[in-house]
Amino acid sequence: MDRLGAMQLFVRVAELGSFAAVAKQLNAAPSVVTRQVAALEAHLGCKLMERSTRRLRLTSSGADYLEQCRVILNLVEVAETDIAAARQAPRGHVRMSLPLAFGTRRVAPLLLEFARRHPEVSLDMEYSDKPQNLIEEGIDFSIRITTRLAAGDIARKLGISRMKTVAAPAYLARHGRPRLPAELAHHELLGYTYAMAGQLRFLVDGRAENVPVRGRLNANNGTILAEAAAQGLGVYIGPDFIVDEFIEAGRLDWLLAEHPLPELGIHAVLPSNRQVPHRVRVLIDFLAERLR
Repeated sequence: MDRLGAMQLFVRVAELGSFAAVAKQLNAAPSVVTRQVAALEAHLGCKLMERSTRRLRLTSSGADYLEQCRVILNLVEVAETDIAAARQAPRGHVRMSLPLAFGTRRVAPLLLEFARRHPEVSLDMEYSDKPQNLIEEGIDFSIRITTRLAAGDIARKLGISRMKTVAAPAYLARHGRPRLPAELAHHELLGYTYAMAGQLRFLVDGRAENVPVRGRLNANNGTILAEAAAQGLGVYIGPDFIVDEFIEAGRLDWLLAEHPLPELGIHAVLPSNRQVPHRVRVLIDFLAERLR
């Protein structure tokens, strides 16, 4: 039995959740894939997967073994590709997690350009603002936009985004234009689900000032909130890559420009338990250059 080959098949089956899907990718019969995984289970002396006609589920031993396989295969690949990385075109599979609005607006066009330049790299792009566990989900890297990374995060900064306070001219005509951040406490704030914590921090006369906020509309998508603000439903505090086009179109006014909020860092976050393959380094270098 080719143990590394069987481990690779096992990882792909676990990620796709189907023997047939892996067989289709490899242009092989499903029975070939099934036999390889069965041989691996026989070698280990335990069941890795529970199979049924409807679904495939990892056993507890299979879940533990999956993570170990990912680490081992990653180390083998890095060892092989780094020998001649400087001379080689990147190749292989990259799985990434991207924030929905920034990912579709700014990153997706760059990824398509990268795909044209590097035809031997396959890209698996997942767009979601929900935090993900890179190690458990087998993700090579994610892009996170935040004022502060979590302790222990391994990351490379790709750029920055500025937060802007905006509202529609019609809303301001009805409720007045706030001149100081503290006045936002009397306005309807449109809240971003993953960031709204009951208060916002502005710089006022060079000092940080926390402003309590309230609002009846919350969403986990900034584009929806910007559209709600443009329709006069409240004040939105969102990143420039979302609100700038609304401002340029005259649908939103930029408020409190002289009282900035903390900048958001745009980071490529990597799994803490793996070496970075050549193809992932090349892609992150490309994004860093273009997003800077």
